Amino acid sequence: MKVHDIPEIADLSISEKILFVEDLWDNISVDDSQVFIPQSHINELEKRNRRYQAAPGNLLTLEQLQNRIQKRK
Repeated sequence: MKVHDIPEIADLSISEKILFVEDLWDNISVDDSQVFIPQSHINELEKRNRRYQAAPGNLLTLEQLQNRIQKRK
């Protein structure tokens, strides 16, 4: 299904579409047992959690993170 399949959605403004998506996500998240999570995502979250647990004080500031992102561009 695509947005253009439902003219009422396609005709919404950007801000209305954002509100609609938020509402839709809230509706989906009520029963997250139906949401498939790939094993690769679970593995990555576990890896990041282990890294954090090993050095919880070793976090970046927002400015440091933004600088790293800018350097990758």
